[in-house]
Amino acid sequence: MTERAAHLIDHVLPFAPVRQWVLSLPFELRYRLAWDHALCRAVLAVYTRALLGFYRKRAKASGQRDGRTGTVTVIQRFGGALNLNVHFHTLAVDGVFVREPDGSLSFAAAKAPTDEEVEALLDVIRARILRLLVRRGLLSDEAGDGVNEPETPPLHALYAASVRQRVTMGRRAGASVLRLGDAVAVKAAPPKRRRQARLGGFDLHANTSVRAKNRRKLERLCRYLLRPPVAEDRLSFGSDGNVLVRLKAPWRDGTSHIALQPLELLEKLAALIPRPYVNLIVYHGVLAPNAKWRREVVDFGRPPVQRGSSATTPRNVGAPYNRTWAELMRRGLDIDVLECPDCGGRLRFVAAIMLSSAIRRILRRLGLPSEPVELAPARAPPELDDAWAC
Repeated sequence: MTERAAHLIDHVLPFAPVRQWVLSLPFELRYRLAWDHALCRAVLAVYTRALLGFYRKRAKASGQRDGRTGTVTVIQRFGGALNLNVHFHTLAVDGVFVREPDGSLSFAAAKAPTDEEVEALLDVIRARILRLLVRRGLLSDEAGDGVNEPETPPLHALYAASVRQRVTMGRRAGASVLRLGDAVAVKAAPPKRRRQARLGGFDLHANTSVRAKNRRKLERLCRYLLRPPVAEDRLSFGSDGNVLVRLKAPWRDGTSHIALQPLELLEKLAALIPRPYVNLIVYHGVLAPNAKWRREVVDFGRPPVQRGSSATTPRNVGAPYNRTWAELMRRGLDIDVLECPDCGGRLRFVAAIMLSSAIRRILRRLGLPSEPVELAPARAPPELDDAWAC
């Protein structure tokens, strides 16, 4: 997460304003895209082309002809309750690049989209996705209320149950996941936020933006897009042995936690794992790998770095692609592990001690435990104790 975010900041995203666009999909389409990655990429391509066209048309209306922009999309597969929820987080360069007569690139920033423009764009995206499903013979009716399933994929039961917040295996198979929290009257659906549109199960949100020079905020946003399904501090154990998952925000019915038996937790995590060799970070427009303007766009606005008497761009002398763990700790957690706690000087690598006898002697000299911790044997899930006793 931290390393990939640092790569996007140092080697991909130019010094230009960036806006986050989030597209959520209907439940039936989430299930289908979870295992059909070719269809997932096709839906993403339709959505991204509409978004790039939106920027081009706005730029043309303001006098910027042949303007081009770029996007980085992270395909997220999870929701806030460890449920399967395939949706797209897209970082779009908030404006267009234009080739000047002298051959140089200039950038024209875009105005923030209005609520009406976001609604119109979602209408276009939804119509094009539905046409794609019709062409592939996947749409079950003209209204687009469901998607046909011509084949049964592996783990299809896990995917379907995870989308619907149900349990697949164990004694509670077919039941809904256990919800914990204060019993309150069900509230009405929250109103739409600024620059948000909803239509037929589709949801588009575009109210998060970052200024060109605020690279720290942009890196935090990149880490948010690349985060794992659940943070460790949201997990705890109940008195009955269940795993409690704390929700980031209570649901409208008052639910603040969901309780999962160990086997249920494993099935939820299994449904979130993508197929092998599936790329969940996709680049489009001028940020695409083979785009002609990509090198110039990536270097756009980056301050030169002085080395000796000549100035070069950070692309040539910047941070390496393989970053050290100390740099990642500093960038991600703001912890400088190489700073001496006593004098504030810089620590340096001396040696790596691999001999177990030498390690034990050093630990005993420091008054620390020198023997490895004995691991407890693995056990069956609590609900199977009675079955093994028989």
